[in-house]
Amino acid sequence: MVIREPSFTLGIEEEYLLVDLQTLDLVSDPPDRILAECQRLCSEQVAPELLRSQIEVGTRVCANIADARADLAHLRKVVIDVTAEEGMAPIAASTHPFASWMKQKPTQRARYSSLTTELQAAARRMLICGMHVHIGINDDELRIDLVNQMSYFVPHLLALSTSSPFWEGQDTGLRSYRLTIFDVLPRTGLPERFASFGEYQRHLDVLIGAGLLEDATKIWWDIRPSARYPTIETRIFDVCSSIDDAISLAALTMCILRMLYRLRLDNQRWRVYSRMLISENRWRAMRYGLDEGLLDLAKGSVTPFNELLDEILELVAEDSEALGCCAELAHARRILERGTSAHRQVAVFKQAVSGGASDSEALCEVVQFLVDETATGLE
Repeated sequence: MVIREPSFTLGIEEEYLLVDLQTLDLVSDPPDRILAECQRLCSEQVAPELLRSQIEVGTRVCANIADARADLAHLRKVVIDVTAEEGMAPIAASTHPFASWMKQKPTQRARYSSLTTELQAAARRMLICGMHVHIGINDDELRIDLVNQMSYFVPHLLALSTSSPFWEGQDTGLRSYRLTIFDVLPRTGLPERFASFGEYQRHLDVLIGAGLLEDATKIWWDIRPSARYPTIETRIFDVCSSIDDAISLAALTMCILRMLYRLRLDNQRWRVYSRMLISENRWRAMRYGLDEGLLDLAKGSVTPFNELLDEILELVAEDSEALGCCAELAHARRILERGTSAHRQVAVFKQAVSGGASDSEALCEVVQFLVDETATGLE
């Protein structure tokens, strides 16, 4: 059977936290008009999330990286402009530096209510946000094959996106604390491996037939075949405070998948490593981000992240040319040089404390940094 070349279309979803511009704490019960006005301006591209202090945006199906950036910038700006009328602002970060999850209110929708009923406190603690990148892969069997291979790169993508170093007023010591919250849910983490789409579907049917799932939307792996679209959905990312970082990582995801597809055309493939080894890198990315390197699974040694990134960028150079995203891909080196949002949040906090601020004052400065960074580069 001949598999037609994937479309490699692109879609990006981001979840934001809504803060009060005076207190810089979360707004636990924002006015309903905010969502209504955002939806009036952007239709179904803006949606509620599990908690009322969250809001989600999603780009259209984009043919190229430039279109994706323009649409995402528009969506961020709409949310910023609408919330500003209420003295609020969104922050693109995976955790709020000091807000309490116990003070948040759930969104009153059937899907979210059923999740909270099933998952109890594990769901109520989900005061976290993520970024999801969809890449158009039209063939079911190809999607499964590429998901199996793409798992290797999950830790690398996480390390470049980290934005959740603080939780309830504490520096956690992790660059991505978000995943310690998310990973307590069922059906999370690295994906299972399947020999075919049919095998994946049979496993899914067992859970659906037993009444444990309604559908595949409750499979929350780091990367998965999308349940709604003919895409591979990469879900490992923390939300990037900088739109340039977000677009760079979307471009990198798209290029890696195209590179793996090219290997397939040449009757080659990326080696599929054990979950145990990939999980070790995933933990290192959570804990250290870019700072302490990852295990090079071919060499069997920990390698500095800059060397790993150089190798990946070289591997996908042909793909970035073909997909018209060379500049966006090159920005990944900029992330490495100046740090992710997590690095910069910690730096803002430490600088404020060294300047005489209290911890609570310093945490407010971190939130203000996130407000400003979320709104930068949207014109």
